Amino acid sequence: MIELGLHTDNWRTLSGSFQTACDAAVKYGLKHIEFAVIHGQYFITAMGYDPSISLQSNPRALRRYLDGKGLKVSQIDGSFPFMGPEGSSYGVQYVQQSIRFAAEIGCPMVDTVDGAFEIEGLSRDEVFRITCDNYRQVLPWARDYGVVVNVEPHGPYTTDVDFMRRLFDTFDSEFLRLNMDTGNTFIAGLDPVQYLRDLRPYLSHMHIKDVSQSLAAALRGEETGIACSEVPVGGGVNAENIKNCIALLKETGWSGAVSIECNGADENIRQSVEFLRGLL
Repeated sequence: MIELGLHTDNWRTLSGSFQTACDAAVKYGLKHIEFAVIHGQYFITAMGYDPSISLQSNPRALRRYLDGKGLKVSQIDGSFPFMGPEGSSYGVQYVQQSIRFAAEIGCPMVDTVDGAFEIEGLSRDEVFRITCDNYRQVLPWARDYGVVVNVEPHGPYTTDVDFMRRLFDTFDSEFLRLNMDTGNTFIAGLDPVQYLRDLRPYLSHMHIKDVSQSLAAALRGEETGIACSEVPVGGGVNAENIKNCIALLKETGWSGAVSIECNGADENIRQSVEFLRGLL
């Protein structure tokens, strides 16, 4: 069964709070949310103008709050760029603590990504070696806490199917899986349906993201990721690919949660939910 949720990051550009995002999920009858975490404190979040959650906050209190709204967290977004030396210095501890927090609130997955650009001075083989070193440090945490670590296409390495397949094959672990993103693969100049088909055996979660015509014209093939779409899901040039990705999931009997990623204006959320419910 495919279940629908949303990412609270949809409200970041609107200076919306975590609570605002949760209220929208309840309003539209969704059962799942996804949110990003902060490794420390951010005063904008504390003042209610950012929809992230601090890893220093009380996870038990957060779980009570979500239980009271009938919401489950499908995935925590622990997406500090994980590939390369900075991933070793900062990303590893960030993901480790995200795993611990996820387990505390009953969340089954943590998402990871690479950066927006290739790492200067390092070959792809060197980046791959460092990437494997980084995942070797977090996968024991994943096993011990029973939390899956996902890898999302968002940069020059993760939008490379061969790089991704090599990574999954190297570890051959049920705790290292794919978080598909329909918008990032499209903006990178790929065919999202083919990307999903190639890596379908590893899929455990998915971001549903459309792309406006103007953004596609300006950036497709030039960038590898976008935060969220300005248009509602189904209202952009990626709508047909989204339809076909959902059809592929249904055809192959996949079960799991998918998160809406679009600007959190109420009309955008309403149209996105209606479009996706029509497919599901």
